[in-house]
Formats: sequence, structure tokens, C-alpha cells
Amino acid sequence: MADFKSVSLADQVFEKLENDIIAGVYPRGEILTELKLVEQLGVSRTPIREALRRLEHERLIADSGKGSVVLGITENDLMDIMDIRKSVEALATFYACINMTAEGMKELRNIIELQEFYYAKHDLEHLQQLDDRFHDAICNLSGRTVIRDTLVPLHRKTRRYRKIAIENADRLEHSIKEHQEIFNAMVAKNPNLAAQLTSDHIEKAKEHMITRFNYNG
Repeated sequence: MADFKSVSLADQVFEKLENDIIAGVYPRGEILTELKLVEQLGVSRTPIREALRRLEHERLIADSGKGSVVLGITENDLMDIMDIRKSVEALATFYACINMTAEGMKELRNIIELQEFYYAKHDLEHLQQLDDRFHDAICNLSGRTVIRDTLVPLHRKTRRYRKIAIENADRLEHSIKEHQEIFNAMVAKNPNLAAQLTSDHIEKAKEHMITRFNYNG
């Protein structure tokens, strides 16, 4: 981890550990100690300690007395996260539609066109990035700080399961079509329809994620 910049070392350690916990690198039940992480990441105890404090606040780990036990994301966690996303992201889409700018519409159109391009090439890596960009763009275009602050960490926590969903050809095809339908509703300046389509999209994603969670853990 020698490429870490000292000015934001704690943030980078936190992001690294958060991603690894969500991705299953550190499975549920594993004990993390400061010494173990110092050796693995090659940084001092201070940023490790700060990162662990933040991870505990995010309920991804808990103090066990012998170190920090990994909690990860449970099935109930995933269901709750997706239910919250379903409501809040629909609201974000509603406001994004109302507050849409020419630049915002151009950004969404570009994402939709790139999704079609990379779908034809079956480029899963770019499609995952574009899925993130689509949802992040709507979040930002809503112009609502509280909505964005609510959704961003939830997007991070579901990244692993969104990736698994994208790797499923049937779900991937439907997801891209659903994005297109949401975009079309926004072009038509129909915020209520765009919000409903987003809610439906998240519900379908939730159903697929829960199925894959029970299969893969």
C-alpha cells in the first residue's frame, strides 16, 4: 500500500477495507486486528485505528474483545438497503427529472448509448462502471444533498451484488432496458413515471440480489 497519499491515508485505508469486506475478501466472522492490518497494508496503526472506528460506525465490523469481528452484509441488511434505495432513489429520479438541465440530459443519454455499445461487445467491466454512473448521475442531478448522502454509501454496500447481477445475462439485458425506460420518461418530462420506473427497477434488482445472495452468500 505504498501508493497511499499521507494526506488522506485514513480515508484510503477505510475505502480499501470497506471494499474488501463487502467483496468477501474478509468473510463474516473473521477477526481483524490492528497488527494484522498493519502487516497486510503496510501502514501505521493510526490510520488503521481510524478506519476501524469508521467501519464499526458503518456496522461492518464489531469489537469482539480480541479484535474486530467482520459482520459484513447479511441477507436482512441487503433487503433493508434495497428497500431504502427503492424509496429514496425513486425520489431522486423525481427531482432529477424536475431539475433536469441540458448538460444532465446529455450525460444520461451518453451513459445509455455507451451501455448499448458495451452490451453488444459483452464488456462486463465497462457495463458495471456504467451502471454505477447511471445511478450516481441521477443521484447528483436530483440536486438534493440529503438524498445523495443517503444513497452513496448504500450504492457502495451493494456493489458486490450489483456486479453479480450484471454477470447474469438475463438480468443484465432487463436492467439496461429498464435504464432506457427511466431515461425515456425523463426525456418526456414525466417525473412520476420516471420515479415509478426507478422503484420497479430497484425492486427487480433486489429480488435478483436476494436470490444470488442465498446462492453465493
